[in-house]
Amino acid sequence: MQLPERQHLPGADLLRIARHSIEYGMDHDKPAPVDLGGLPAVLTEPAATFTTLRLDRKLRGCCGTLEASQPLATDVARTAFLAAFRDLRFKPLIRDEAGSVRLEVSVLSPMEEIHVTDEVDLLKHLVPGTDGLVIVEGGHRATFLPKVWESLPEPRQFLAALKTKCGLPDDYWSERLEFFRYRTSLYAEPEDLDVAQLRPSTM
Repeated sequence: MQLPERQHLPGADLLRIARHSIEYGMDHDKPAPVDLGGLPAVLTEPAATFTTLRLDRKLRGCCGTLEASQPLATDVARTAFLAAFRDLRFKPLIRDEAGSVRLEVSVLSPMEEIHVTDEVDLLKHLVPGTDGLVIVEGGHRATFLPKVWESLPEPRQFLAALKTKCGLPDDYWSERLEFFRYRTSLYAEPEDLDVAQLRPSTM
């Protein structure tokens, strides 16, 4: 599984689009519209993204899509808005916090289904630190981005926590379970970014 084109994505543009969409959302309660004209071609191609907000290095919001259904730039604007204002685990971001949050944009590779016989087999297939994982059981679905491996480095622990997120017991197993993996290109704002000096985006 590779990300041949995604390795060369203009990450600064993605982060600028994400931040502008959050600033726009403060005033308009919707994602910023994105003018695709003039953007690098790779930003106009369909892609799935997640945007993560961190405040004092702690999670402050994270939302995304798993299937590529709209242009990359448009998807980033949407997921940034959702992470800031529609993540039900958190209160909507307020203006006083906006200058302190740091953004991360993850661009997902296409999904790859993992065919396994049991949990032991699944654990053998996972690549810690690299694989994002989606678990599907009936109407339930949940995912962990690759970055989650930083806090859950052991594959069995990683899988158990994902089952819990999916609303399943951590020791649950069924032949109905489906698993998909993906990888990401991750772009993050630096800790020392001076948000006040960022120029307003015209995207």
